[in-house]
Amino acid sequence: MTIKETRAQFPVLDTKVYGKPLIYLDNAATAQRPESVVSKWNALVHTSNANIHRAVHKLAADATDEYESTRNTVKDFLNASSREEIIFTSGATASINLVAFSFGEAYVHEGDEIIVSDAEHHSNIVPWQMMCQRKGASLKVLEIEDNGSLSPERLEKLISEKTKIVAISHISNVLGLVNPVKELVTACHKHGVPVLVDGAQGIVHERVDVQALDCDFYAFSGHKLYAATGTGVLYGKKNWLDAMPPYMGGGEMIHTVSFSGTTYAPLPAKFEAGTQNLNATPTLVPAIEFVNSVRDSKEVEAEQNAITEYLLGVFSRDTRIKLYGVPRRTGEKIPLFSFSVEGAHHEDLALLLDKMGIAVRSGQMCAEPLMDRFGTTGMVRVSFAPYNTLEEAESFVKCLYKAIDMLI
Repeated sequence: MTIKETRAQFPVLDTKVYGKPLIYLDNAATAQRPESVVSKWNALVHTSNANIHRAVHKLAADATDEYESTRNTVKDFLNASSREEIIFTSGATASINLVAFSFGEAYVHEGDEIIVSDAEHHSNIVPWQMMCQRKGASLKVLEIEDNGSLSPERLEKLISEKTKIVAISHISNVLGLVNPVKELVTACHKHGVPVLVDGAQGIVHERVDVQALDCDFYAFSGHKLYAATGTGVLYGKKNWLDAMPPYMGGGEMIHTVSFSGTTYAPLPAKFEAGTQNLNATPTLVPAIEFVNSVRDSKEVEAEQNAITEYLLGVFSRDTRIKLYGVPRRTGEKIPLFSFSVEGAHHEDLALLLDKMGIAVRSGQMCAEPLMDRFGTTGMVRVSFAPYNTLEEAESFVKCLYKAIDMLI
């Protein structure tokens, strides 16, 4: 697939903002949807809008087939060992909360320890804090290296006999650095400690093989992967999921219900209580097909690499700009850049860029501890998708320079 063919699948890219062509660089927050995803959603709403699993009529059967076949697609996409290891949720946040609650109920006791890094999204911090408060456990923090990367050696030194689980991001949503997940998992497993990986960014930019990574849990959101909002996935090794109690109770997750006691359904239904997002979840199928198509495109890959190298060069040469998350080696950085400009407030920069047609992110990016780590109240972030071009990156830089000149 060429870049032109890729962009043609996203009509929103032809939008004008304040009379300027839209350059959408907030993909790490939410990616745009290709026509195939929108068409899948519309088709399901119009032709098979019925509750899944429960009824025997054709609409329900069709809806159930769409939903459950999606599980097979996701299983293959992640190279999970079985479809029962794929749990559908509303997003990465829900997936992590599920593990924090259910794993905590099964395995965490007073005095135990949980480890997270100081580069985590709030969604991979707060659920663990809540669980620690509930169980009387403590949260330990793995500090990042000065460049923003995670060290397996530093992690291993932090692990103790009280450590019950480690929760880390595959790729920081602020720093854009690809963490050495395999090595981090190996360090934990040497001590018998399971690992949850927040893959909200990793699933977009890396080829994820959960069996090769050997992680115990992997969580991601559909809306960052070009699927509909309100969709997400939790991968969990079957032995852990079998041993963990349900996160929520209700319909579908039960085997038998009586006032003398309730038994639970086998995986994956055990963790999918209530009516699921039956129209949106199947949009993961065309989204994954899109991802696979662009990953096989040498032209798109070359463009993404060119964008990364170009912006690394720009930010390293301009002394007014401080870049956070500087790679030490090739391939460690995705096309995501967070930066600050001395004398210019991050929100002012974002507002000026918006008036020039460029959509960026500003603020704490749901990573306040990381902001504290770098001694800043906020940053500007630009994040690129396969439909973005080097020409757009160059336009962004020209507009950024204009905005800086206006502010300082």
